[in-house]
Amino acid sequence: MSKFPFKRCCLLAAVFAACAAAPLLAEDIDVTPTISDGIAWYNAQNWPVENKAWNDTARYFARLPGRAEGVVTGSVWNLAQKSAGELVRFRTDAPAIRVKFRLYGAQLAIPLMPATGYSGLDLYALDKNHSDSGTWRWAACTQPKSQEDNVELIGGMDPVMRDYMLYLPLYNGVDALEIGVPEGAEFHAVLPRTQRPILYYGTSITNGGCVSRPGNTFTAMLSRRLDIPVLNLGFAGSARMEPELGALFAELDPVLFVIDALPNMDAKLIDERGINFVQILRDKHPDTPILLVEDRVYSNSWIIPSKAERNRTSAEALRRVYDHFIAAGDKNIYYLGAENLLGENIDNDSTMDSSHPNDLGMYRMTDALERAIRPILGM
Repeated sequence: MSKFPFKRCCLLAAVFAACAAAPLLAEDIDVTPTISDGIAWYNAQNWPVENKAWNDTARYFARLPGRAEGVVTGSVWNLAQKSAGELVRFRTDAPAIRVKFRLYGAQLAIPLMPATGYSGLDLYALDKNHSDSGTWRWAACTQPKSQEDNVELIGGMDPVMRDYMLYLPLYNGVDALEIGVPEGAEFHAVLPRTQRPILYYGTSITNGGCVSRPGNTFTAMLSRRLDIPVLNLGFAGSARMEPELGALFAELDPVLFVIDALPNMDAKLIDERGINFVQILRDKHPDTPILLVEDRVYSNSWIIPSKAERNRTSAEALRRVYDHFIAAGDKNIYYLGAENLLGENIDNDSTMDSSHPNDLGMYRMTDALERAIRPILGM
């Protein structure tokens, strides 16, 4: 364990008082379906998407406001058109569910990441057999073979009313999405949760590289475990603590800011930008907790000295940022060390390429982050 695993504590339990409330149905929103060949199609753009931070996006399922174009870097802007972390909620008693979609990009996969994760839609259902509030359990995912398709996502279910979450693609975006159920089945749009979210800023790892499907990212797992929305603001290869991006984040009102940008930064850049980036958030949010996360340990750094050195120097630079705010009397700055982000890092089985977590690595990161975040939020 790092000697800086996470520090100080504040009690924000009241924020979560409404967590167990029943999902809110979008009864006042027109979700009238179109009927085609016995299927009732519901346009997912007719009710709000969860984990979307701004409403004034140029594309409905984008992650940054349209006014950010030309303000943030071109790379960040392009990645913000991807739908990482976003999900659509609904409730139905349908025995089968179809999806009709058109993806933003033609590329469906990369060598390190299958199409199910890169471009897939991932369905979870609420199982109420295990607890009063229920447990979110995986149900089905698409296996994209083209940019546009109409497929049965799942069938053969008992026709009982269930709540569903449909996670959107991680490295692709969505231009059109409709959810189809047999004509006559009951269907309700469900509004996003209303609690203040966690804002998680990070790199390609936060963006979802390189899991098998969207529900397996650590931001998605954290959200299900903590029962709180998590904004996925991961930008692959492009998280460099630019002040323009910090100013956009400062517009929001999360319950916690998490800054996890080190995999895209070296010590020199952290020294140049780290204090200023945190200060931008602190100026607008004097009491909101901010958690600084060290770079995950490269899983083969034990045998490649340059990777171990990269981890060491970037961590030292981030500690300097943390120490600056502690010395200034900041009572709500926290620090999470890297040693156990991928487990104890003994088996080296948590990544695809020494850097990007696989599904096991994401699960281990979720464990480490949950241990850090619960006491910060008084949970």
